[in-house]
Amino acid sequence: MRKSGWAAVTGLGSLVLLLAACGGSSASSVAGSASGTSQATTSSSSGAPQAGASTPAPASKKATAGASPHNTAGPQPSSGGVVFPPRGTTVMIVQRSAIGWVLAEANNQVVYTYAKDTKYGPPTCTGSCAATWPPVTGMPKAGPADTFPGTFGVVKGAGGVEQITYNGMPLYTYQGARPFTTPGNGIGGVWHVVPMSASYISGA
Repeated sequence: MRKSGWAAVTGLGSLVLLLAACGGSSASSVAGSASGTSQATTSSSSGAPQAGASTPAPASKKATAGASPHNTAGPQPSSGGVVFPPRGTTVMIVQRSAIGWVLAEANNQVVYTYAKDTKYGPPTCTGSCAATWPPVTGMPKAGPADTFPGTFGVVKGAGGVEQITYNGMPLYTYQGARPFTTPGNGIGGVWHVVPMSASYISGA
């Protein structure tokens, strides 16, 4: 992207020089047009927006619009008749790991429950705890080939974050864990994977 941008600037400079050599009046027009664009930009940033120009959104709104919840499916095009989940959806699947079949996100990141949480209660792993055990957020959706015996839900966490639950228990991932791995299982005697079965996968 940066290379093509420099190429565009170089091309404009060459055009101005060429027109200057041919007569000068056209060159002034082009140069004036370019400087006018620059002045308009400066004016709109330092004062009221010009007529016809859209008012830029506040920085906070821009950041919010571009942000997406942790480990969720972003906007993706449909392909071959397959409809991808909408933005903000977290697809949950049954995944095979070294210790057996477990609940995971569609990116193969294994999820955990925290024994100090209570069913249908608010998540208790917050602050520095959540830095190590990030909450699974978004709107849950079962993978197309998976049928779960339990139910997914959402509970409000710290700061109003919507955290996904399974059978009422908030779900977390383990920071730094590679896909398919379960290094967080059993830590402190309070962190556990969610056991699954291959029979929950269609055609397995």
